[in-house]
Amino acid sequence: MTDSAAITPVTAEDEQQILDAIDKFLDRDVRPYVMDIEHADEYPTAMVEGMKGLGLFGAIIPQEYGGLGLPTTTYARIVERVSEAWMSLSGIFNSHLIMCSAVIRHGTEDQKREWLPKLATGEIRGGLALTEPNCGTDLQAIRMTAKRDGDDYIVNGTKTWISNGIHGTLFALLVKTDPNASPRHAGTSLFLAEKGPGFTVSRKLEKLGYKGIDSAELLFEDFRIPADRLIGLEEGRGLRHALGGLELGRINVAARGVGVASAAMKEAVKYSQQRETFGKPICEHQSIQ
Repeated sequence: MTDSAAITPVTAEDEQQILDAIDKFLDRDVRPYVMDIEHADEYPTAMVEGMKGLGLFGAIIPQEYGGLGLPTTTYARIVERVSEAWMSLSGIFNSHLIMCSAVIRHGTEDQKREWLPKLATGEIRGGLALTEPNCGTDLQAIRMTAKRDGDDYIVNGTKTWISNGIHGTLFALLVKTDPNASPRHAGTSLFLAEKGPGFTVSRKLEKLGYKGIDSAELLFEDFRIPADRLIGLEEGRGLRHALGGLELGRINVAARGVGVASAAMKEAVKYSQQRETFGKPICEHQSIQ
């Protein structure tokens, strides 16, 4: 299946209905509570349940696997709307959908049928586990290893700053199956790793903002992954598979920026209408206009 075949055509009317439903959810269940939850650094459990009900965890997953099958343009508008209310929420489902995108693009048909329906409903949620303490954007420098042992791979290493690390259960995990490969990317592989023995959340990472979505350090100690969870059943293609999923993340970041900028503009206009100097609202001063 090609990516284009997975997309369900959406009319302007259909898209507006989706956006209207999201706006109602944001006005009713998000905006009144954002400040309290953000400052308390609480996980927005009720909001996540609301997003599950709207189908956001399956937004770009093809309908044949239980998702909405929305085109990326519609998805970007959804992210824009959500980010205008609270950017953290968009991170919760986007990190999840980056992983889903990697499966959609590069997974086998069996892998798609096993995992995508549960990911689409939000029954299973997760993200992308790439970054390590000693490497960030240079993914070819990762040190986490996966060694074949019969029908399993044994994984050892640490991942850090992993979004959804605490509340997620399934992660696209980038490892080195051949640490001596040249070029380096030829030694990388991408697995679907579900939490279990040997896979622990070693600590929550504190942030100054963006608190609704959890960020964590993940520790893998002799963690066994069945060989059939190697995405595409191909060793040495991990970097390519991860970057394929990250394309959606780049679009998300751009859409988030638009949403946050829109919120900032609206707040600035509102403030300029309320704040008075020299006997009139500051919006009436020429420098503000």
